Amino acid sequence: MGFVDLSGVRYGLSDGTTLFDEVSFRVGEGAKVALIGANGAGKTTLLNIVTGMLAPDAGTVAHSGGLGVMRQLVGMREGERPLRHLAVDLAPPPVRAVAARLAKAEVRMATADEKDQLAYAQALADWGEAGGYEFDVLCDTVAVAILGQSWEAVKNRPLRTLSGGEQKRFALQLLLQGRDEVLVLDEPDNFLDVPAKRELEQAIRESDKSILFVSHDREVLANAASSIVTLEAGTTWTHGGGFATWHDARAARHERFEELRRRWDEEHKKLRELMLMYKNKAAYNSDMASRYRAAQTRLQKFEEAGPPPAPPREQDIRVKLEGGRTGKRAVICEQLELEDLTFPFDLEVWYGDRVAVLGANGTGKSHFLRLLAQGGSDPEAGLAAKRSLEPVRHNGIARLGARVYPGHFSQTHEHPEFDGRTLREILWEGDEDRPSLDRSKAMSALNRYELTAQSEQDFKTLSGGQQARFMVLMLELSGATCLLLDEPTDNLDLASAEALEQGLKAFDGTVLAVTHDRWFTRGFDRFVLFQNDGEVIESDEPVWDVR
Repeated sequence: MGFVDLSGVRYGLSDGTTLFDEVSFRVGEGAKVALIGANGAGKTTLLNIVTGMLAPDAGTVAHSGGLGVMRQLVGMREGERPLRHLAVDLAPPPVRAVAARLAKAEVRMATADEKDQLAYAQALADWGEAGGYEFDVLCDTVAVAILGQSWEAVKNRPLRTLSGGEQKRFALQLLLQGRDEVLVLDEPDNFLDVPAKRELEQAIRESDKSILFVSHDREVLANAASSIVTLEAGTTWTHGGGFATWHDARAARHERFEELRRRWDEEHKKLRELMLMYKNKAAYNSDMASRYRAAQTRLQKFEEAGPPPAPPREQDIRVKLEGGRTGKRAVICEQLELEDLTFPFDLEVWYGDRVAVLGANGTGKSHFLRLLAQGGSDPEAGLAAKRSLEPVRHNGIARLGARVYPGHFSQTHEHPEFDGRTLREILWEGDEDRPSLDRSKAMSALNRYELTAQSEQDFKTLSGGQQARFMVLMLELSGATCLLLDEPTDNLDLASAEALEQGLKAFDGTVLAVTHDRWFTRGFDRFVLFQNDGEVIESDEPVWDVR
């Protein structure tokens, strides 16, 4: 059985800032450990150190049993790459090493001479020795289970032809059924529908592998993790229980810190007063000089040891989504049919509604939001072009009500208009949807979203959660009266997700959100279900068994 062991790990950024220090924890044999922390705290960096992509500045990392790794955006934004490349990226190192040589040898076989034929024969032999044929069998098993086709039929499919959920499920099953005894998974639940999340939870619980994973999904954390490692205030601490008791454990930990600091302050005051007393006495009694020096030394050593660590500062993210009064009917759909996705359906959404749009991956939910974001089937002149969104093929009617101004949150965080621009520049310059902000107001807005330190960073260089927070800020500044949110909590840390939930409660407008976040959905009062058979219906309560 495999394990991972970190001891005293430190890592600093290029500007000299220490990202984290004294990071020590163990993922024991068969353990299921969740790594959580605020967006930008360094979780992905820490995983990169565990997997060997980065070297720590100090400390040690040890593991045994092979290491299977799934990155945060596995396969995403790699549209033309074939599925077989994704599979090879997830294969054990010996298979990966031979796969590249075998691929080159296969290409040369088109115009092969005797030398190329020998090289190809050798590559085939090496492929078999490295376990390549067993890996092909595994790929076939997973392809049939996830995509319903043989490996031979799907291995050359471009990744763009697979949904994000299909890519994630394929990658997860390949790792869970593979021979590596330790898995490191960075946000494995993103892009998964609820049945797939439940499968993931069960697979993690029942696997005999040692698994370290990052997740922001509170249900996944509660159902899959046997212990929680929290990265905050530049270090880690471990809660040996599950997520259900984590909040209480964290509160108790903070209370201990505060009590230790109170005792330290009291002892410091006592030692200082003692030293001053002997100082005064030594001024007129030479016999007290030795006691004065001893008190000085004791106080100096006490201060050099320093106070106990203060409790980590709580995140203070303040979402101020204002909105505004609109017509009674915010969205009207009449016999709307999304081509190749849904049958015609009718839907009315009223001002102030909170509508959760549910359903399996690939049923048309994101297309529906994108159509509304463009202004519907008959948008005002220039609206669709201004939003730079891919057109949605449809029949029927989708209309926005009077004074309804849509604000769209994209699941993939794609904002080409932000390329090469810092957050400050984006706020400073403004656009058609947002007023330009002077430096003071821009920094104030970033501060409310805890993005001040990232003000001079390019949008693309932010973590997924930081990007999500900035996108919510953009919605706030746009003055949207109808929020169209496509998986807004996927990358948000716990505090950010809770801040968004509070912001939506106070929002004076209408909200439609595509989500697979069971916890987040508790704040909605209407539920529209996109079924696998193409029907779109409304339900009295959330429906998660959608396959």
